[in-house]
Amino acid sequence: MKKIFVVASLILLCCASLSLAQAKFPVRDITNTVVWAAGGGTDVCNRIVSGEMAKIWKVNINVINKPGGVGGSIGMNDVFTRPLDGYSWAGVSESCVTAGVQGGWDKRMDVWDYFIVGGSPDVLSVTPSAPYKDIKELMEAAKAKPGSIRAGASASGSIHHLNLLALEKGAGVKFNYIPYPGSAPAQTGAMTGEVSVVVTSVAEQQQLIRSGKLRALAMMTPDPFTMKDVGTIPSAFVPYPGLSKYLPIMQAIGFAVPGGVPEDVKSVIAETFKKAVDSDAMKNWAEANYYALSGKTGKAAKDEFNNLESLFAWTLWELGAAKVNPETLKIPKP
Repeated sequence: MKKIFVVASLILLCCASLSLAQAKFPVRDITNTVVWAAGGGTDVCNRIVSGEMAKIWKVNINVINKPGGVGGSIGMNDVFTRPLDGYSWAGVSESCVTAGVQGGWDKRMDVWDYFIVGGSPDVLSVTPSAPYKDIKELMEAAKAKPGSIRAGASASGSIHHLNLLALEKGAGVKFNYIPYPGSAPAQTGAMTGEVSVVVTSVAEQQQLIRSGKLRALAMMTPDPFTMKDVGTIPSAFVPYPGLSKYLPIMQAIGFAVPGGVPEDVKSVIAETFKKAVDSDAMKNWAEANYYALSGKTGKAAKDEFNNLESLFAWTLWELGAAKVNPETLKIPKP
């Protein structure tokens, strides 16, 4: 009887401790450091979900931007050195998983715990004045004069860069790749004529496409995509089936905390995160901006990033665009 009482007391103590920890977090402002530039998909997603979570908690979640390095490495390294208390988040995307093979991160990405908002498919667009009426004309021009057409995408190793590399490989062409610190600067580069071609997501480009500031040529997915007030954007896979060897790769945008953050704190974050993702505000935003919401946390989210790390790292290595062999980081082949 005494043993039963002791066990019951321990259980009650643990539950009380968890409740106390949950009640105490958060008691002050949180900083969400987005590792890509302001105005891009990762930035916007993090600002939206942070705003909804802040409403629930009634604390400020300050979203700041710290782009640079490779694969978001400067921002990630900064957050990873902060106290393991749950008050420092890294606003990340699937493109961060290439930081290791790009030489900016010396760890596997499984040192993080993720909270995935969702993502949007990639689209290739050109400046309105570009002479190419479809993807085939663009590819033929690129093939005729390799390296002559300037193409913009976010930093080397990002999903948009990877899509551009896959397009080159699948179609047998070569662009003059111009890296930008994020999607918004890459799109601005296309609109100002710094580049003729840009690859970012539908969510990031949709307003520019609608307003005629960019002209969509092809989706980097097997299926076409219908956009309201624009029409159907064809798939690049139809004229170039070789793309199926490398694509499609979907976005996984959200935020992460170092794995060393206490489990009870992460559980509080996960609970509030899921409420935010399930809110009408998030659902309406996602529908209006062509995002598919995920809401994954815990093991499911970590598994998704592990799979993306494997796919991205080895694809970049095979395309000759990685500086570090994935084997040296013990990244398994997909």
